[in-house]
Amino acid sequence: MHHFPGTTHAPSGVTWLRHTLRGRTKTCLVLGALLAGTTLVPIIAAQPASAAGYDPSTDAYSMAALTSQTGATAWWNAGFTGRGVDIAVIDTGVSPVPGLDTPGKIIHGPDLSLESQAPNLTRLDTNGHGTFMAGLIAGKDATLTAPYANAPATAYRGMAPDARIVSVKVGTADGGVDVTQVIAAIDWIVQNKNSNGLNIRVINLSYGTNSLQAAAVDPLSYAVEQAWKRGIVVVVAAGNSGYQRGKGAPGLANPAYNPLVIGVGGYDSMGTAIPNDDVMGAYSASSSGCGTKCKNPDFVAVGSHLQGLRVANGYRDVTSPEGRIDARYFRGSGTSQAAAIASGTVALILQKYPTLTPDQVKRFIASNAKKVPGADSQAQGAGEIDLANLAGKTPASFTQTFAPSKGGGTIEDARGSDHLTANGVTLTGEKDIFGRAIDTKALALAQAAGSSWSGGTWNGSSWSGSSWSGSSWSGSSWSGSSWSGSSWSGSSWSGSSWSGSSWSGSSWSGSSWSGSSWSGSSWSGGSWN
Repeated sequence: MHHFPGTTHAPSGVTWLRHTLRGRTKTCLVLGALLAGTTLVPIIAAQPASAAGYDPSTDAYSMAALTSQTGATAWWNAGFTGRGVDIAVIDTGVSPVPGLDTPGKIIHGPDLSLESQAPNLTRLDTNGHGTFMAGLIAGKDATLTAPYANAPATAYRGMAPDARIVSVKVGTADGGVDVTQVIAAIDWIVQNKNSNGLNIRVINLSYGTNSLQAAAVDPLSYAVEQAWKRGIVVVVAAGNSGYQRGKGAPGLANPAYNPLVIGVGGYDSMGTAIPNDDVMGAYSASSSGCGTKCKNPDFVAVGSHLQGLRVANGYRDVTSPEGRIDARYFRGSGTSQAAAIASGTVALILQKYPTLTPDQVKRFIASNAKKVPGADSQAQGAGEIDLANLAGKTPASFTQTFAPSKGGGTIEDARGSDHLTANGVTLTGEKDIFGRAIDTKALALAQAAGSSWSGGTWNGSSWSGSSWSGSSWSGSSWSGSSWSGSSWSGSSWSGSSWSGSSWSGSSWSGSSWSGSSWSGSSWSGGSWN
């Protein structure tokens, strides 16, 4: 076991617990370094992060530049901005920083994270990762009005500025999350995709594990496949670790390795508007070395050095200061970012073609992609998303013919090398965060029937409205406090947003932190730069 690096940088009042990290780190870029023992080892040369008087108009990696380079602005000018499309972001929560604070921009689903026991942390993004992703997908400054392409570069806008974010929080400040929480989140989205005025057409999952079992039986893989079959386009980060022999499943991370869903790799525009010098991100997972056993990324999106929204005093902000651009912005690279860009792209397509199936969306993008120069298909799949080319094309009928997954594999193998640890006890085996046994075959049957959630109950435990006291895999209770008074179950969560509220980065600094953290590395594996 290792102590989580950065303990000396933790905000006052926070005690970082220990976590198990065996084998490779995973999927999205949040840490700024890979863990090697207790030493932080940078894996990507950092771009200049902080500069007095930052000017996005001179930053070739700003969202103003990238939305133009990717062709998103051409879609905006044609009237397609993602309006009417809801994108579920399963992540560390989303905080209402400027750019995500307009009324109705964020709708909060359940907080399934271990921070849900602390009312001052519920739904908030104490890490910074989820907010960064939401901004890339659908950020929009409150002062912006259409046509967004004509706005100055100083105005922040994501790929689909009029899409709505449905935040389902699963991760804590240090990224701690168990695979059972992510599966529960996916199941909740499937069963509530059209509840109370929602129109969830996309799931963004910048998360993954190095599962030790095939996609056909893995429980997380099975969960995303059920979402896909119910009309939700599932966009997953391909992973940042790539193929490592003997370190668990080769190739793409789980669940990006599921053949049905979209697994997105990342490339670097090299700071120019022309594609001729684009290169694959060194972090981006591929099927190299796997032969025919592994899935390639389906396609790739720009994922390097992106300008994102900063959560001041959040865990990422404190432990990765090299990512700070200025008081408002952060910079990050990885397949997490690439997945977010792809999710925003999908929202634009679904506004224009609302009857498309997930299979058609995937095929439409892949068949009109452009190649990254010098990269093979094992690294880039079909190539770069090309929105400018897509604008003049019409989607065709298409159905994927992969054999369906069966589920029924083990939760422990789905975790791969990532495990939560609390009170010195590591969560292992066939049980969820409450310590309750999981029958994955029975769960698969319930998921197929759309009944794995019953009110606020998943896998036999109540996740809403009642205390977690006495429920823990470590044999001791959680924080002992009940869920916050604003329950998501029933109709009480519907329409919950940050409408009209202000945001201060000091909201959880100092003593307002819950006083403890939960370890895990599911969101790690890259760098903020």
